Amino acid sequence: MLGHRGCRLGIVYPEITEMQVRAIFEAACELVKQGRRPRPEIMIPLVGHVRELELQKEIVDRVAIEVQREHAVEIEYLVGTMIEIPRAALTADEIAGTASFFSFGTNDLTQTTLGISRDDTGSFLGSYLEKGIWPADPFQRLDVGGVGKLVAIGVEKGRSVKPGLKIGICGEHGGEPSSIAFFHGAGFDYVSCSPFRVPVAILAAAQAALTARR
Repeated sequence: MLGHRGCRLGIVYPEITEMQVRAIFEAACELVKQGRRPRPEIMIPLVGHVRELELQKEIVDRVAIEVQREHAVEIEYLVGTMIEIPRAALTADEIAGTASFFSFGTNDLTQTTLGISRDDTGSFLGSYLEKGIWPADPFQRLDVGGVGKLVAIGVEKGRSVKPGLKIGICGEHGGEPSSIAFFHGAGFDYVSCSPFRVPVAILAAAQAALTARR
């Protein structure tokens, strides 16, 4: 689940990023011609160092300009990143200088923080829950005491540079009620989760908002 993927692929093989970005902007240009107003948000995954984001953003901006010129249209877009590596959360102030938004990838942030893989936790998860090491499956309910602290650091550092920085979460935790309450308290703008969890997420988000007003 780690290694040569995410932004690392795009850095070693920039043509992959170029292809994906061109596809996005070609589609956006077609929508503009249909009278619509698309606003693409390009999210660079697995960033751990600001330079990774800078290099990928250079490609995004270059290709976006090329496609817009070819179609003679203008498109407003944003370039942001996934915060899913501990180093990204700890250096979020540096990354925020380049990113227009953060989306916390809590699935991978849980893996990289706890040093576990979603692929093999089943072999010891039962024992950990039975012995009270974990109160719940950390991939289902956010580990607030560990992963949550990194999230809070990332939010604080990111908004110290850009107070209006758009921040959300992408992962299964975005559909879990207690995790949603934590994200609301941390100042998140949105949550994202699997389709089947959306109804629960909407209800939990509403409850968190009402509780905060009391």
